[in-house]
This record gives sequence, C-alpha cells and structure tokens, in this order.
Amino acid sequence: MGLRLVSAFQGRDIVFAIDLTQSVGLSDEGRLRLRQIIQDSLQKGDSVYIVPFASTINPLSPTIDPISAETALLYKGSDQDIDQILQAVPLQSDSALQNTDIQKAESVVYKKLAELNQCRLAENQGIRFQAVVWLTDAPLLTEPGISSDVWVETPADSSFRQQDSQPSLERQSWIDALPIDIRSQAIDNYKLSVVDIQPTVQEFCTPAPGGRETCLVNAYLVQQLWLPGLVSSVCLVGILGLGIWGIRYWRSLNQTWKLQIKGGDDDEALIKHLKNGQKISIGGDIECPGPDVRGYLRREGNQLFLDVVSSSEYPIYYKNTRVTQRTALKGHYVHLNCPNNSRDFELTIRINT
Repeated sequence: MGLRLVSAFQGRDIVFAIDLTQSVGLSDEGRLRLRQIIQDSLQKGDSVYIVPFASTINPLSPTIDPISAETALLYKGSDQDIDQILQAVPLQSDSALQNTDIQKAESVVYKKLAELNQCRLAENQGIRFQAVVWLTDAPLLTEPGISSDVWVETPADSSFRQQDSQPSLERQSWIDALPIDIRSQAIDNYKLSVVDIQPTVQEFCTPAPGGRETCLVNAYLVQQLWLPGLVSSVCLVGILGLGIWGIRYWRSLNQTWKLQIKGGDDDEALIKHLKNGQKISIGGDIECPGPDVRGYLRREGNQLFLDVVSSSEYPIYYKNTRVTQRTALKGHYVHLNCPNNSRDFELTIRINT
C-alpha cells in the first residue's frame, strides 16, 4: 500500500515491445490500436520506452539500451510529444529479421523495469507503476525451457531452450517476483498484450542489534510519505471536524425554538414555539397596540428575520431605527418598539435554541 501511494505522485513507465519479424507483419488494425493506446491512454509525466525485438533486443540499434533514463521519451501532455513517440515506434516489420527469442525479450524487459524502480529506491526517488505493451505472435509468460512444440522460432542456440540454464532461471525469477497482470487481444495472426506491473521493489532486510532488523523499504516509505501523510492527517482531521459540525448544524435546523416574549408592562412572558421555516405575526400572534398586523418574525435556518407589512400604518423599530425591509435580528435577546399614538410599546424577545 505504501509503494502504491508513492507511485500515485509519479508518472508511469510504459514499454512498447514490438516484434519486428516478418511473421508478425503489423496490420492496419495493429497500427491503429497502437496509435490509440499512445494517443488516448498516456498520462502526463509518463516515460515511454520503445523496445523492438527479434532474435535479439533492439536489432535496429544493438548498441543502445532501449530501457534507460537516457532513452526514455517523456510525455508532457502535448501533441508534439505524441508525434515524437509515434515517430519512434517501428510500425513496419523487417524481412531480414527472423527467429523471435520471446523469452529473451521478456527477460530483458522485466529485469530492466525492475532495475529502474530499484535505482529509484536506492536514490530516494518515487517508484512507478509499469506496463509493457507487447505486439507479437509469440506466446508470453511460458514455462522455462521453451521447446519447438511451444514456440518454433526460438533460435536453436538460445540458452532459453534449456530449462535449467541461468538465463531461463533468471527470467522466471523476475516473472515470479513481479506482480504481473496480463490482458490480450488477438489481431490477425498476432496478439496485442498489455502486462501491468504494480509498483514494487526487491526488498531485503539486515539483522540489527537488539533482536531487530533494518529494512530498506521502511526508511524509504517514511522519506517519501511523511509530507503526504501529514497532509492526509490534516485533511482527515478537517473532514472529521466538518462532519461533526455538519451533524450539529443539521440537528440545530431541526430543533424547535422557544421564544419568551414580554410586551409593555406585562410581567408574564408569552411563550411561542418556532420551527425552521415558520413565522409568527406581530399584531396577531404577538399582541401590540393597533388593529393591524405590523410584521412577522420568520425563522430561516438558524437566523431570525423581521418582515414588515408595507401597507401597515404602524411602524416597528429595531435598534432605534424604523424597519422598512427584511432585517436580520441578531443575538438571543431582541428588543423591538411598536409605538402607538406617540407612546412606545417595547417587545422583548428571548430566543432559546
């Protein structure tokens, strides 16, 4: 999980491994699907590696390592990057090439990809999710010691024909060690296969004093994830706090208010209950001088508003100012004045939420 979190902040390693032998002969559909993968699935920050193969790896340029930091094509998200990658992909087979050594190709590709992540681990850089797009008619992920019955094209002198040879054992060890998932689709006489490799490194631990052991990955994960972990913790605390606030706010909206209203010289308070969205009238539900309803106390959420009746001849004053439009009433104690015939009539409203 920690390695996957580290890789989430990186680009990916994408290898296009293309069999150049005449038996494949890339069809129009194969070229179209390859273009589709490049144009539609690459993500900003991906490193792309072009690996042509036949009896050997990179037969077009034998002295160049196709999977290295120097040969990677960095995709930055522009159309120019896509054009550069497409131009680097050999879309034509070569009649001079034959005898695909598929196990050799697999051994080189998987080992090189593992080395990329292992170097990143040693240098405290972010490791990456990796994938290989294979275009070949040869079978993938076969058992060690590939015979002619399984794949006839393997060169007769290839050490991969021997089950117990060092190259065969090494290839199989990488296949066993890497978390590989393969999907394939048939195209004419060959297949397009995508091998996904989840972010991983080859860990080793060393005994340490006190009955303990020291592991390279532990320190690496701490170095890589302390900042994202801190940010995640802060976000988690914020989300929890927001959730608690939301629950309390929801409960407050559904709680009925109790209004204690005293008017004029009355000592006994009038009790009114007010739910969210309800209103009570001043001059009707709440008595005050005059025959008309002067306005309404209206609750909206956790706010109390005073709406005046514009046609009323009787004013309402709040904070010594006549109210002529909707006004928010602040605090748990509200003082209103409803004068009549030049005589003040004070309303005191206590809000219990």
